[in-house]
Amino acid sequence: MSDALSLLQQRHSAPSRQLGEPAPDTATLHALLEAAIRVPDHGKLVPFRLIELRGEDKLKFGAQLAERAIRRDPDLPESKREKERLRYTFAPLVMVVVARLNDDAGIPHIEQKLCAGNVAYNILLGAYALGFGAQWLTGWAAYDEDVAALLKLTANECVIGFVHLGTPQTEIPDRDRPALKDLLSSWKA
Repeated sequence: MSDALSLLQQRHSAPSRQLGEPAPDTATLHALLEAAIRVPDHGKLVPFRLIELRGEDKLKFGAQLAERAIRRDPDLPESKREKERLRYTFAPLVMVVVARLNDDAGIPHIEQKLCAGNVAYNILLGAYALGFGAQWLTGWAAYDEDVAALLKLTANECVIGFVHLGTPQTEIPDRDRPALKDLLSSWKA
């Protein structure tokens, strides 16, 4: 079996809470992102961009999200408040994948979002191939207008995901996977 197919069969997400240093260094990250942006792109719109969160800026972003979560739900239980406060303290690097939707191109928004989603998935695949761990998260923050403003997104942009990157600090077991026989059918005329 080819190394590429083997990689696809072994790839799994590493929970962001189990990611620590090191993250990809700048040169490795740029090589990873150069590969990740090679995605199917109907109309060659490049309907995506990336925002890097690292170091103190990542921690400040996480703190502002935690404050927003509590403002959104003043009755949020303490355990969930703590989860929000800690969310951006584990993985040393978070890449925000943003879809840039073009209304004038004649390409459906869903195709543009899928293009950006492929970038996020390629980051996961590439990180795994390089020996790093990664997890693609969305949650409420991906759909919140105040978070979009915090990220300085324009009206035609939306968060596709927050991809947390680092080195797994523990062994990450794979999860159960669906059986292909339960998913594959053949259409017949």
